[in-house]
Amino acid sequence: MTARAERAAPVRTRFPFPRRGAVRLTFGLGMLMLVLFAFVPAVAVIVVSFTDLRGLTYVPTLWVGIENYLDFFSPARAADNWNALRNTMVFAIVGTVLQMGFALAISLLLNRPLRGRNFFRAVVFMPTILGVTVGGLIWSLIFNPAGGPMQSLLHAVGTQSAFFGDPRIALGLVIFVHVWMQVGISVVIFLAGLQAIPAELQEVASIDGASAWQRFRNVTFPLLAPSLTANVLMGVVNAMHSYQLTYVLAGPSNRSTQVLSLLVYVQAFGGESGTSLSQSQGYAAAIATLQFVLVGVIALATLFYLRRREARL
Repeated sequence: MTARAERAAPVRTRFPFPRRGAVRLTFGLGMLMLVLFAFVPAVAVIVVSFTDLRGLTYVPTLWVGIENYLDFFSPARAADNWNALRNTMVFAIVGTVLQMGFALAISLLLNRPLRGRNFFRAVVFMPTILGVTVGGLIWSLIFNPAGGPMQSLLHAVGTQSAFFGDPRIALGLVIFVHVWMQVGISVVIFLAGLQAIPAELQEVASIDGASAWQRFRNVTFPLLAPSLTANVLMGVVNAMHSYQLTYVLAGPSNRSTQVLSLLVYVQAFGGESGTSLSQSQGYAAAIATLQFVLVGVIALATLFYLRRREARL
């Protein structure tokens, strides 16, 4: 082999394609799609947030500057907006914690050599592929206060409930359904992390006399840190911009389950009463922009903390 061939050989082995043109074209098309369907709409939403766009025929659209943002923090809207913000934070924190806890426990169980393990994995993941509308309708029927299975069960013990119509438990029920639908994704990620852990480490720890809890705490959990980071980040972001499930289960005007993303939908497209003069796509875009900033800050702070925690582990 000549000296020139020896210099070229490492390049071919490091690069999976014989020429860079194909990769550049692929990544170029991917970036083009990202710009067209993510970046451009995001910029458009920000621009619309500085207007009074209402989407009504023959009604001119005017540039109003930061009026929509000031309106969000105005006393007239403060009660509804802060209620939606509080519900959003409760939904994100409680939902993510429960999702991580159940997913980790289920993945540890399904990682064992159980009979029918693949079947149980499919059952756990099934709610994820049902879709929000189907899953929401299933639980709406189960918690139907006019004679659903849960109401019949409560009648058997001498009580009853309005379920999603009860402001004390409505948000908790929505969180429960959300965790039920999303836990399958987290289980898959945790299972991938568990299967990447060398079995020799567990064997060495067992030989050294470590108990099952000690092996989990000192071997399994530290090596699951990247999977935990991905799951927590996805769980927080998904919970903070989720509104479809809340809409299907509790409706658009239920104050106890109102979240920021649902508030955006109602302001932009209307609630149960349909289109009205009170709607404003400009104001909805301002709420969406504020929500984007909030989700971005929380996601970056979460990622920074979890990455530092990974380094310590």
